[in-house]
Amino acid sequence: MSGPRLRRVAVLVLEGAKPLDVGIPAQVFTTRDSMPYEVRVCGAEKGIVAGGDGLAYAVEHGLEALEWADIVFVPGYRHPDRTRPPLAVLEALTAAHARGARLAAISTGAFALAATGLLDGRRATTHWHYTAALARTHPLITVEENVLFVDEGDVLTSAGAASGIDLCLHVIRGDLGVGPSNHAARRLVAAPYRSGGQAQYVPRTVPEQLGERFAATREWAIAHLHEPLTLAALARQAAVSPRTLSRQFLADSGYTPMQWLLRVRVDAARELLERSERSVDQIAADVGLGTAANLRMHFQRILGTSPGAYRRTFTPND
Repeated sequence: MSGPRLRRVAVLVLEGAKPLDVGIPAQVFTTRDSMPYEVRVCGAEKGIVAGGDGLAYAVEHGLEALEWADIVFVPGYRHPDRTRPPLAVLEALTAAHARGARLAAISTGAFALAATGLLDGRRATTHWHYTAALARTHPLITVEENVLFVDEGDVLTSAGAASGIDLCLHVIRGDLGVGPSNHAARRLVAAPYRSGGQAQYVPRTVPEQLGERFAATREWAIAHLHEPLTLAALARQAAVSPRTLSRQFLADSGYTPMQWLLRVRVDAARELLERSERSVDQIAADVGLGTAANLRMHFQRILGTSPGAYRRTFTPND
């Protein structure tokens, strides 16, 4: 008997495509035991597509790949405010969406989705350099200027290239759960979770490697989730005052230390729900949320579901 069908990912390479934007989904979803996906890289036509940065792409598929795909990624491309994808591309994207495929844009790929009209009346983002242009040329879109990605269900958009990794990990979390997403993040040597609402960048007069500065504190906290961690305890571990930790942690991550800690605890609970048979009470204690009632409350507020419903989603049917 054959196994379950692989999830189908099409990466649509447009003229002027940026190499990192193309490579991110192509690599993240490459078929392996931990990633039940199949990837097809395509263009308006099969053959050579001129790219940006002196590169070209030899794509093996044309627009028929969009008829096959469950999700279509549109990488960013050069001069999106001055060029428009061919009509055949826009029609293929619209048709793929109409039959139920999700569409996901990385960086300026959002302009291609915008040109189809599918982003009208929705929230979207793109690289910070182009958010004003996207808002100006497509006034029916609510452009989020300073977020990493926006998930509107069947249409997703992300900011600059690195946030494409965040978007891909977000898709994996939704498809397979937090465990496989964390595994993919480790393979990519990427942050396992950055929320879509996190700032694209934080201007600083003097650049500081704040992420590295508090990396050891974050690792320590993750290893001690079962303990009653406080802001004061985190500050002691970081060797700074609570006020300094709060201010710089927020600038670095988009969260206060305690907001970050809560989300880490919920993610740890998600992984235990997916991979263990421990009760909700036991899991609540394991991750430092105390009681099942407390875990349920935070689960509902952050994820919009209950621990029980979440566990059933990731329990294979007999």
